Amino acid sequence: MIQVDRRRIAAPLLAVFEAARSVERWPEWLPHYRWVRFLERRGDGGVVEMAAWRPFGFLRYPTWWVSEMLVEAERPRIRYRHLRGVTRGMDVAWDFAGDGAAVAVTVTHRWDGPAWPLIRTPAANLVIGPLFVHGIAQRTLAGIARHVEGAAR
Repeated sequence: MIQVDRRRIAAPLLAVFEAARSVERWPEWLPHYRWVRFLERRGDGGVVEMAAWRPFGFLRYPTWWVSEMLVEAERPRIRYRHLRGVTRGMDVAWDFAGDGAAVAVTVTHRWDGPAWPLIRTPAANLVIGPLFVHGIAQRTLAGIARHVEGAAR
């Protein structure tokens, strides 16, 4: 499964990158995040536990995962490798490209699917990727955009 989500954010590159890497603050800015906490902190990231809601109309489905986070400030890029949860083994990359007026943020999820015999690929490509990963990624990008664009005004 490859799921790519993009958003153009009208704010300085550094502000967008800082908001994206400040994952512990996401629940303040992003109402679909239940919690985010570091289990192990390093200068370039660490191991982070995240939990979010995936709304389906009036229903909210709880999601949870643990990832190793690596911040590449010089690039700039943020990478995650999911260590625990249904999405264990998923690789995620946040890439940032600024043109002065705005920043193009691309979030790419790559994954072979859950360790479920027979339905691994369909579960990843037909349900988990488009319904859960895409749904949460789009809300995350929109929330970061609201936060940094509001601060930039």
